[in-house]
Amino acid sequence: MTVIPLFRNGFPDFHVTIEDIIAEGDKVWVRVKFTGTHTGEFRGLAPTGKKCKITVVHIYRIFNGKVVENRSIDDILDCYKQLGVIEYKGFPEDAS
Repeated sequence: MTVIPLFRNGFPDFHVTIEDIIAEGDKVWVRVKFTGTHTGEFRGLAPTGKKCKITVVHIYRIFNGKVVENRSIDDILDCYKQLGVIEYKGFPEDAS
């Protein structure tokens, strides 16, 4: 399942920029920056009109020239903070 329609609905002006691509062995890591303005419904949230910028890392495993596994890591909580829908301060300084 792709999340592109989800983002396109909530952030019609969204733009993705590839920041890094690293390949080693059967793995390819792709770090992208997503930017957009929240002018449509996104995951049940009414439009805020605020801009959001997040980083997403995709990790692909390649076998016989095809993607056979995909994992993604994102900082969506920071996007919610930027939209003003949550108060998120991260971890305390003394967290271990």
